Amino acid sequence: MKKGFQILLFLTFGFLSAQENAVQSVYFEFDKFALNKKEISTVIDLVNSPDFSKFEAIQLYGYCDDRGSEEYNNKLSDKRVATVQKILLSNGISQNKIFICEGKGRVNLDKDTVKNLEKTRYKNRRVDLVFIKKSIYTYIPANPKVGDLIVLERVTFEMGSSVLSIEAKKELDRTIVALEKHKSLRFEIKGHVCCTSSKNSDAIDEETQNRNLSLNRAKNVFAYLRSKGISPYRMSFKGYGNQFPLEKGDALDRRVEFLVTKL
Repeated sequence: MKKGFQILLFLTFGFLSAQENAVQSVYFEFDKFALNKKEISTVIDLVNSPDFSKFEAIQLYGYCDDRGSEEYNNKLSDKRVATVQKILLSNGISQNKIFICEGKGRVNLDKDTVKNLEKTRYKNRRVDLVFIKKSIYTYIPANPKVGDLIVLERVTFEMGSSVLSIEAKKELDRTIVALEKHKSLRFEIKGHVCCTSSKNSDAIDEETQNRNLSLNRAKNVFAYLRSKGISPYRMSFKGYGNQFPLEKGDALDRRVEFLVTKL
């Protein structure tokens, strides 16, 4: 059952350049789930900001004011989240970057203690866009958070191959120990390649002769972790081809990474 939530600390658009997670809110009229032009522009300006690239993930949380039934407001808050999600997707944001879309229902308040009731209610009719800072590690940290990127530097591959080496398996075994300590942690396995022509987004897997090498690398890591007891429901995998070189040598570009998507 959804319950009322306290108002989050709001950060204005200008704070998106900060080195911490940031929150930006957009607001809705009473009993509406469509945004006006001004609020739509706020969302579009956010995703077009040069600072947007500093953030790895987006979480969306929707709220309503205290009027109306709990069931009605739960549905309305879900619709408000769906509205913002649609705007993000239509402006080029990948679904993979939007990790949480959740309506929280109404924000309860004590009307006798609120000084400006209408303004407070307006501020409660909102969707919070939570931008998760990109944090890069070479191991799963003691206190992981959504958006953490774990670059497994020992899980690399031979040119044209998606086969896991002995060293890569040993590194994954060490990673499994950390995953077992954080049983609620969910993650995406991101596969990468190096040394491809700019005409191609991925490389050819020498075993399959298909141009899906980065996908196969991520898939093989997925299969290995599953064989070692990690639930497949905690994991997803995707190939990113040559889109994200580390510029630390070809070997490290033939890699996989873990992106924390949920805790």
